[in-house]
Amino acid sequence: MRLTTTKEKILSAAVIAERIVGKKESLPILSCILLDVGGVVSVRSTNLEAGVDIGVVAEIEERGMIAVPALIFSQTIRSISADKVVLKTDSENLIVESRGTRTLIKSVPHEEFPKLSWGDDGKKSTSIGRLSIIKGIQSVLYSASHSMIRPELGSVYVSIKKDGVTFAATDSFRLAERVIKGGVSSGEGEFLIPLKHAAELVYVLERNSCENVKINTSDSQLVVLMEHVRFVARVVDGIFPNYTEIIPKQFSTEATILKNDFAEMLRKARVFSGNDQYVGLHVYPKKKIFSATAQSPDVGETSDSIDAAVSGEDIDINFHIGYLSDFIAAIDSDSITLGFSGPNRPLVIRGAADPGFTYLVMPLNR
Repeated sequence: MRLTTTKEKILSAAVIAERIVGKKESLPILSCILLDVGGVVSVRSTNLEAGVDIGVVAEIEERGMIAVPALIFSQTIRSISADKVVLKTDSENLIVESRGTRTLIKSVPHEEFPKLSWGDDGKKSTSIGRLSIIKGIQSVLYSASHSMIRPELGSVYVSIKKDGVTFAATDSFRLAERVIKGGVSSGEGEFLIPLKHAAELVYVLERNSCENVKINTSDSQLVVLMEHVRFVARVVDGIFPNYTEIIPKQFSTEATILKNDFAEMLRKARVFSGNDQYVGLHVYPKKKIFSATAQSPDVGETSDSIDAAVSGEDIDINFHIGYLSDFIAAIDSDSITLGFSGPNRPLVIRGAADPGFTYLVMPLNR
């Protein structure tokens, strides 16, 4: 095997592939990337549940295949100062040459590298804007459960229809939904991406420049095809909760506030929220008060009020401060509206100028 390419192109592929490699010490091949040089140069990696194949533009002099540790390979490429890089095999090891430098990397038998399935017989195929997928997943990712005891809660739900895409995630304590109108070129479908793979997919998509991607889905896997890159991941065989039924339609108390004011108020309260991370919200419309309180026997207590347009009934209600603040980066609006449906009932947060985003958080008893 022998090829010449640029540092930028091979490093870009190595960085993406390194993100997907496995961590199982019993299977060292999973910590490797596979360089497959045929008619094109292909850089692959997998952790058995997800995999990626990146095409690299290069001058190919000799075909071949080799597997090397992903971390060592990427660090070697990063350390090169010249633009051109030559990769070649010597006695089944990889030689990386550039101006003034030569590195030998011990290889692992490439025959052990798992074969990646690209779902060419996928039952459903859709075309969707790349930026829509990134925005949708990032808007809800933090609300998915980190436990896979209930796999459907440890996943991001994606529903693609002709008029747009819906993304949702919930851990049963809070729920985030992002609806993006348009952006679908063809096809429909729905699937559940495990939390880890959803994050990996965003990482890959952010490092691609294509406008649209093609998605093939079957009962067991998701394949995303983009420019020079293919990503495959296991999907969850389950049913996402019918969450629309639990979102309150009417509110007894409403408050509209600046998002940044709310974020700053929570930042101050977090210092005093203690191990339980509790924060109390207090809304008194007749007195035009919107405040937050937090207290800890070890630190002290704080009370902070901000300007708000409030209406409805008085309410005092407690929340986990992390659940209450996680959504802030996901909402595209300077002002937010908080809809309270009563004590021990969910709080619904929406952007005053961002109708596509809904965040629901359950209160805590104290």
